[in-house]
Amino acid sequence: MVDIKQDIYPTRTREHVDMFPRLDPVIYGNADQGPLSREQVERYDRDGFLFFDGWLDDDAVRVFREELRRLSDNPTVRNSEGVITEPGSDEVRSFFAVHRRSRIFDRLSRHPQLLGMARQLLGSDVYVHQSRINYKPGFRGKGFAWHSDFETWHAEDGMPHMRAVSASIILTDNHLFNGPLMLIPGSHKVFIPCAGETPDDNYRTSLKKQELGVPDEDSLARLINEAGGIRAPTGPSGSLLLFECNTLHGSNANMSPDPRSNVFFVYNSVHNLPRHPYRVSRPRPDFLGEREDFTPLKAAA
Repeated sequence: MVDIKQDIYPTRTREHVDMFPRLDPVIYGNADQGPLSREQVERYDRDGFLFFDGWLDDDAVRVFREELRRLSDNPTVRNSEGVITEPGSDEVRSFFAVHRRSRIFDRLSRHPQLLGMARQLLGSDVYVHQSRINYKPGFRGKGFAWHSDFETWHAEDGMPHMRAVSASIILTDNHLFNGPLMLIPGSHKVFIPCAGETPDDNYRTSLKKQELGVPDEDSLARLINEAGGIRAPTGPSGSLLLFECNTLHGSNANMSPDPRSNVFFVYNSVHNLPRHPYRVSRPRPDFLGEREDFTPLKAAA
């Protein structure tokens, strides 16, 4: 395990530790060099996320939904290790490493505009640290607790710094009643250490229901009040959400008959490669966090 003295973001501690300001930049690149405007870069720096309504057209979304259906109907895929079911049922909750399983989703991960935005924000070439599809079937899809992705990637994958960005493409319409992603604006500017020592293979339970790596309620309430509330970007299928790796987010259960499916690509800087995990004795499986192929991504032709 990494020496605690080298850990600038201690978490999963026995005792409560107060939140503190992040020690890394938010923007590593040049606000004037890339597909994002200066105003968009400044908004990302301030809020920790950007939303693009209808980023993909209907024809493109239809192709991705058909590919998602093909993967979901494949019994070999459904029974593989990277498919996580809902607690207490065989409904699919999350489907990891989609860029490895599908040439279509691999091409989407290398979309020129996605890569351009990631490089602009992170100031370097990037690779996919993790990809996944989160499902929420109508009426049965459960929620996700408030969390910072970076907190888990740091503690259990060994990601040293906050130099990653998630791109979430909406494959089905997201509205207020089918469990859209909720975010706390500005929460990426602080780090909230979480209490509780982490057992090895924690992912086997945390991916179904996260109990470790969850911020305390007092810290959450303070950040929500300071932000002036919670934001839940909603929009039609094909919309895109970019959010910073430390932005606190979560979602409610799907209370509607409408399914909700989003595909995520996590872009990490090639200068921020994972080390030995900071809070467990061995890293999670590579379908949750890439540990071998850090080749800079090239845009799809």
